[in-house]
Amino acid sequence: MNPRTQAVFAAARADSRAALIGYLPAGFPTIEASIALIDEMLAGGVDLVEVGLPYSDPLMDGAAIQDAVQIALSEGTTTDDVLSVVESIALEDEQAAVVMSYWNPIERFGLERFVDRMVAAGGSGVITPDLTPEEAGPWMAATDNAGIDRTFLVAPSSTDARIETVARACTGFVYAASTMGVTGARDQVSTAAPALVARVRDRTQVPIGVGLGVSSGDQAAGIAAYADGVIVGSAFVRRILDADDLGAARASVRAFAEELAEGVRRPVDRIPAAAN
Repeated sequence: MNPRTQAVFAAARADSRAALIGYLPAGFPTIEASIALIDEMLAGGVDLVEVGLPYSDPLMDGAAIQDAVQIALSEGTTTDDVLSVVESIALEDEQAAVVMSYWNPIERFGLERFVDRMVAAGGSGVITPDLTPEEAGPWMAATDNAGIDRTFLVAPSSTDARIETVARACTGFVYAASTMGVTGARDQVSTAAPALVARVRDRTQVPIGVGLGVSSGDQAAGIAAYADGVIVGSAFVRRILDADDLGAARASVRAFAEELAEGVRRPVDRIPAAAN
């Protein structure tokens, strides 16, 4: 595991809580604004940032993230820009940052080139939602050599054999999608999530993060009782889309991060977290 990723989960485990993981696309609404908004997320209590790489065909994302990605693309955001945002977070702010990207942009940029740039930017890892371990041989070799974490996804529909395969391939954390379908804030997180996490935990010591649907501190608290990480994306994006200006967006993002951070810190009878 990359040392920065490891430090995030170790610190959360020492506090008997889950890590708070926040997502935002780079370049939304501009490069400079996305950095400022991520700074607010971190100041509000986010432990690990997922920097989204905008892609023109985000099939797994819901309406809010699709709208944000289109804004970022209309601003001309490139993969180089995304890595510059990572550098701002990881090297200048000394915070853990991972990239969330569909596979096509990484492949077009060049696998080795992308990994080299991630290392230079101080990035901790990469989440590839549409890449399967069976198709990721060169990617796994390159990330192993560079010390960059890999994160793949499992879902409630995943078989035990599938979970075993994915868990073995993950070196950062396992991303447990709590629902079937696209991303988006929901009034309730799927009741399938605890069982999915339990199935994953039986097969790996790698931390497990739960995402898709978290929209409140109460939901974050509920997930924190059984997961190592609580992942929030669409709800952050929605607050920015609904804000009148950047100042209002920054205030809204900061307040929401504080609400979520309070949620993951509530005293609960936690299921033991991963040791790595």
